[in-house]
Amino acid sequence: MEQTKLILTINLQFFAGEKTEEATPKKKQDAREKGQVAKSQEVASALIMLACFLFLLFMGQSMGANLTKMMRGTFTEYLHWDVTVHNVQVVFNQLLLESALIVVPFLLIALVMGVFSNYIQIGFLFTTEPLKMKLEKLDPIQGAKKIFSMRSIVELLKSILKIILTSTIAILVLSKAVDEIMVLSQTSVGHVLTLVSSLTVQIGTFIALLLLVLSVLDYIYQKYEHEKGLRMSKQDVKDEYKKTEGDPLIKGKIKQRQREMAMSRMMQEIPKADVVITNPTHFAVAIQYNPSEMQAPKVIAKGKDLIALRIKEIAQRENIITMENKPLARALHAQVEIGQEVPESLFKAVAEVLAYVYQLRKRA
Repeated sequence: MEQTKLILTINLQFFAGEKTEEATPKKKQDAREKGQVAKSQEVASALIMLACFLFLLFMGQSMGANLTKMMRGTFTEYLHWDVTVHNVQVVFNQLLLESALIVVPFLLIALVMGVFSNYIQIGFLFTTEPLKMKLEKLDPIQGAKKIFSMRSIVELLKSILKIILTSTIAILVLSKAVDEIMVLSQTSVGHVLTLVSSLTVQIGTFIALLLLVLSVLDYIYQKYEHEKGLRMSKQDVKDEYKKTEGDPLIKGKIKQRQREMAMSRMMQEIPKADVVITNPTHFAVAIQYNPSEMQAPKVIAKGKDLIALRIKEIAQRENIITMENKPLARALHAQVEIGQEVPESLFKAVAEVLAYVYQLRKRA
């Protein structure tokens, strides 16, 4: 029997350590501040590639004309210039400017789409935490674990899938233009460049669209892996709650102590009461009224069951008149908090009780 209990205890402890709980908002925020967010690099690559090929699709003809102009100027004009320091500087500056007009748009597209792709995935986030040097990153054992991890296998399969799909797209596009390709040797250089450019843009655009679809699936997978990595055990959740909210046992004891202190103060106020109105067994409400200091009678103590019994005992010991009035006792207990004045709706009933109490005192 003892062995069975021991096995059961060990099993329960084993399951208690499993990370089955969803990460708390605090843990997610802490991970975000460290740069640990759900992000797919494929989204940025696909958007940059798609934007570049769409730019070529609409602006390729103009860029081709500029490139042709630059090459024509180089081979028909600059080659005839004398080789001097001034001429070399002029040629260099001119070629640099014309090359920049071709290259800079692609750099700007890559920059804008890179920022945009990160923003749509993780919003605005700036942190230097991933750049910090950590010895754990140099651990060969951890490095080997990453190489042979499930994530690495998924990345390998993803790369193989991309190679297969991109190759298939290239083959399909080229197969449709195979007749034109076969006679390229018989056409002009301009026609060759036009056809090659057109096929390149088609292949690139289709591949970019395919990669964009794959990047969405990859983002979903990365988000799943990220949330899985942030999962917490039940003990982790309890420990975090203790750190942020305090130990529940300690908080419970503090609240209990506060209730006891409030109860003690309330009991100390009962001797000041003019009358205690009872249910008679379940409710007891102590009323005080000092015309020179109060605008209306005030409830200085109330309670039900055991507390009501304690109030009546103190009232009896202090020779405070106790009156039975079930509806009034219930109403006062439900509607008036300790330290508050009697509301106008109950004022008449309480005034009648106080008047009767004052008459009894005069007779005494």
